[in-house]
Amino acid sequence: MSDETGMSITVCNYPPGIGKRNKIEHRLFSFISLNWKGKPKVNYQTVVSLIGGTRTRGGLKVKAVLDTNQCETGVEVSKEDIGQLRLKRHRVHPDRNYTLLPRT
Repeated sequence: MSDETGMSITVCNYPPGIGKRNKIEHRLFSFISLNWKGKPKVNYQTVVSLIGGTRTRGGLKVKAVLDTNQCETGVEVSKEDIGQLRLKRHRVHPDRNYTLLPRT
């Protein structure tokens, strides 16, 4: 995708539990929980609609869209293919955090 768009893509994988330190995310989840409390979650579209209907007292509106695309599973990427990528590793946790630069 980086090559196709000509844009850099930054990937950051934070350790488990770090999301609770994100104040916006933490507050948003409580409003989502309140919004769908007591409502049956019978299918994906229902869940997405309930999440998308969430509004906070501070004015934050949630946009949620169901992605119905099928992703191929079991695809393995060779070390050779990974070696051809232009990765710029970050100083903090370079094994998990990096920027993928376009090759062209």
